[in-house]
Amino acid sequence: MKTFLILGAGTGGTMMANKLVKRLDPSEWKIILVDRELEHYYQPGFLFIPFGYYKPEVVVQPKRKFIPANIEFVISDIEMIEPDASRVKLAADKRVIQYDQLLIATGTDIHPEEIEGMKDGGWYKNVFDFYTFKGAVELSKFLKNFNGGRIVVNIAEMPIKCPVAPLEFAFLADYYFKQRGIRNKVEIVYTTPLSGAFTKPVASRMLGDVLIKKDIHTEPDFAVSEVNSSKNTISSYDGREINYDLLVAIPTNMGAEVIGRSGMGDDLNFVPTNKATLQSNKWENVWVIGDATNVPASKAGSVVHYEAETLIENILHTIEGKPLPASFDGHATCHITSGFNKSLLIDFSYDVEPLTGVYPIPVIGPFPLLKENTFNYLGKLSFKWIYWNIMLRGIPFPLPPAFSMAGKRQ
Repeated sequence: MKTFLILGAGTGGTMMANKLVKRLDPSEWKIILVDRELEHYYQPGFLFIPFGYYKPEVVVQPKRKFIPANIEFVISDIEMIEPDASRVKLAADKRVIQYDQLLIATGTDIHPEEIEGMKDGGWYKNVFDFYTFKGAVELSKFLKNFNGGRIVVNIAEMPIKCPVAPLEFAFLADYYFKQRGIRNKVEIVYTTPLSGAFTKPVASRMLGDVLIKKDIHTEPDFAVSEVNSSKNTISSYDGREINYDLLVAIPTNMGAEVIGRSGMGDDLNFVPTNKATLQSNKWENVWVIGDATNVPASKAGSVVHYEAETLIENILHTIEGKPLPASFDGHATCHITSGFNKSLLIDFSYDVEPLTGVYPIPVIGPFPLLKENTFNYLGKLSFKWIYWNIMLRGIPFPLPPAFSMAGKRQ
């Protein structure tokens, strides 16, 4: 009996477990899935918790619910991955698992300790993240009693999970305080290490216009050097200093610590991965999906979905001793909630930036690209149902994984 080992039961790991169990011969393969937590979080929902649009409980479900019964689900921390020996050491009972194929789906997490002073006194008092369940819940409590002052939304460095989420937070904050009738008492400052609102020229320009329209001040090229919680200031390496009453932080994002311990990662613990095949650059029987990779694609749920379609075919062909047939093109589709029951949509790849037009069908759409629209917002809201009921269960979705220029305007 051969072993297919999956590390991480988040979006990518769970999705691939469901796909593999349908495609691998159970008389030949045993699938083991390892994770340290019992709860599965719908992470796109964290954005909505601070503003009271989602109750915390709607973004949490038990992981076991989405894992087929014939997969061995192990709850344990991972002590070490030894890819040269094709084995993994678990912390629980010091168990050692020998594998034939390994999928790394260990994700990414925030590291506020990487920013000098960020955790010195102000953390979860007037400095919050919303990239974790706890951070989003604590921030929601703070915002209920926030009646005016300066909010600074800060991106420490790239890459980050869901790169449009900080923009969404700024847009929703504008909407939230307008609903409360105190927007004139709240200043919103958006600081980013990028030269504009986004990484690509067309999207950066159009999203920058939305920031201006909503009276959100942007501080570009802001490389954070320090947070001073006693003075309530955030500083950049070029000497700029900004006061805040509330700091909404997107700290350094890093891959799992076990990736670093095992000597498998780059400086941020992301696994060097072939961006087309999603195979490890160093080990032929190691595959990587989602936020754990270093591929130059967005760390977002849609990307994981598109990657999975490539990954399942390449894994099966490798097992059968055939050449790798599938190639991931960096396809990403992101809804950007902008408040007032509207959303923008961007669709892009490794080689093509977000463009205007319609998606996914030329002329018909129905989703306009890079344009605030209520229909886009409905699409954003529907994603939660799609996530729980289709995506995690590995059920094929009608949207093709490959990027297409159909409906887009250069």
